[in-house]
Amino acid sequence: MTSLLSPFQLAGLALPNRVVMAPMTRVRAAAGGLATPSMATYYAQRATAGLIVSEGVQPNAVGQSNPGTPGLHTDEQVASWRQVTEAVHINGGRIFAQLMHGGRVSHPDTTGLHPVGPSAVAGDGDVFTPTGPQPMPVPRVLTTTEAAEQAASYAEAGRRAVDAGFDGVELHGANGYLISQFLSDNVNLRTDRYGGSITNRIRFAVEAVAGTVDAIGAARTGIRLSPGATFWGATDGETLELYTALLAELATLEPAYIHLEATAEDTLLRELRRAWPGTLIMNPVLPMGPQQTGREDADRWLGLGAELISFGRAFISNPDLVERLRAELPIEPVDMATLYQGGDDGYLTYNAYQHPAEAAAVPIAA
Repeated sequence: MTSLLSPFQLAGLALPNRVVMAPMTRVRAAAGGLATPSMATYYAQRATAGLIVSEGVQPNAVGQSNPGTPGLHTDEQVASWRQVTEAVHINGGRIFAQLMHGGRVSHPDTTGLHPVGPSAVAGDGDVFTPTGPQPMPVPRVLTTTEAAEQAASYAEAGRRAVDAGFDGVELHGANGYLISQFLSDNVNLRTDRYGGSITNRIRFAVEAVAGTVDAIGAARTGIRLSPGATFWGATDGETLELYTALLAELATLEPAYIHLEATAEDTLLRELRRAWPGTLIMNPVLPMGPQQTGREDADRWLGLGAELISFGRAFISNPDLVERLRAELPIEPVDMATLYQGGDDGYLTYNAYQHPAEAAAVPIAA
């Protein structure tokens, strides 16, 4: 059986192990969507991962979903990210930027712009804003021309990511955000070439990936998907048919990987594994569900054919997660209260494992 700690060649990028740090929003960016020195330290501490996928990064201003998230659409943002990518590379790591366009999952109080979406259907639930949670407004419907422009925004952000030193990008096509909204049968009510049939509903995702592949190369492009999910009220009827069709189109573009979340029944996920001819990163547990990914989950999906396994919350509280997995050391739980509070507490305050005997040792005074 494939070992979680064995090396892997990801589209020519040499990974020392098959442990991927999953993208996780941490809302620690500075004003203007700039990356910070604390962010550089945070990612560098976790550089032993085979691959790091960054937190969601908005590809343009209207794509920002939450306050405090970073961008990749201005020269200043690109420059700020170089300290992060350089710190990861100096520590021997590899890092992709996750490009996340929130679409309707946004608010004017956060961006100063009215959210956009495939149709005039508001998202379910409240979204974070600078003044607290608020209901999402009905989005402004993108015209056919504007939809194509938003699909192209991922490619432009991909170019900026490479300029910032990232090894590649992952398009966020999951969790009810813009790409997922176009895939959805209850959010995408369009009658143009981006809506209606499965062929039309997958078009936005395919164009976004194709444009990014053209801009920075297939080896630097991945996409994350959440088949069967219902985040923010977005559903995707005919899930198996929809995602089988999408994977068939994506396969012709030969991206570095697809990254699946365990948001559907195991049987369906295994069908998608069989349908996908390329590299699969599998996130084995429901995002933000009651269970964190553990070694048993990882080994099971490696046995089912996944090449790489992503770990989310376990990487927050265990910067040395790879070594803990290697040595079968305890995995520390994450403090959920500090996930989004800002500052370095619960961000840079998690430490590498210290043996109890070492922790109890008292230095002898000189």
